[in-house]
Amino acid sequence: MPTRNCALPPGLARVTRQFTVAEGRFAPGHLGELTQVIPFDLVDAVLDETRCVQRRLRDLPSRVGVYFLLAMCLFPEVGYRLVWHKLTAALTGVGFEVAEPTAKALRDLRRRLGAEPMKRVFETLAGPLAQPVTPGVRFGPFRMASFDGCSSIKLPDTERNVEWFGPGSRGGYPMLELMTLVETGTRALIGAVFGTPSDGETSYARRLLHHLGPGMLAGPVGQGFRRQRLPRRRARHRSQVPGPAARQPTHPGPEPTHRWLLPLGHRHRPGTRRGSADHRDL
Repeated sequence: MPTRNCALPPGLARVTRQFTVAEGRFAPGHLGELTQVIPFDLVDAVLDETRCVQRRLRDLPSRVGVYFLLAMCLFPEVGYRLVWHKLTAALTGVGFEVAEPTAKALRDLRRRLGAEPMKRVFETLAGPLAQPVTPGVRFGPFRMASFDGCSSIKLPDTERNVEWFGPGSRGGYPMLELMTLVETGTRALIGAVFGTPSDGETSYARRLLHHLGPGMLAGPVGQGFRRQRLPRRRARHRSQVPGPAARQPTHPGPEPTHRWLLPLGHRHRPGTRRGSADHRDL
């Protein structure tokens, strides 16, 4: 039974939404609310900078291709056609005439764009997001960041992948090593590199050190890193990279997971405990 001053029965609500898309064949190029983060102007500037703008306007312009590749990251478990349908679902319901490309056409669009536009979009958007008052992102005066690597990403067993990355262990799929630098607290990506696992985590972490600005502290560094190599670049980048230390509580108490950061050059004194900062606890 309807309640007083209620136009709809209890349990029902009327939801209306508004969204902005481009005109004509550029309409599928959007990500809903996420388009505010990656606007049309940014994508067009990246395409112009990388010289990937289409020469002729067809059903799949380059701008649409960039948003399609971003949508693939949101729906990695489905194929090209289903990603396209998810990208255009809101358009078909309001009367837009949307192209129905084949999987081959979408694959050709991806190859035509290449990797450079996506790389430039990432480099433009990547970086720290926390404000000075954001909790969990600072350790004293330092803005915290963490290295996070993954070496279990399997690649298609193609001739080119095997030639570049090498065969997997025991004849399995080729493997990819991914190393990221992440802001602690917000988990915002600051930088990322990838390549063959044979190069090792330390090699890839060194390629990310230039992202550390003044007042930034990267740590804790895991056991997979070589401690003597990363701190050498510390002075150049005016930031600190602590080495691995024993992960023990500073003192017995109700919160045994609390850690503290062992500064570089700190000498252990008898009667004290060693510790390290855990980015999950900051």
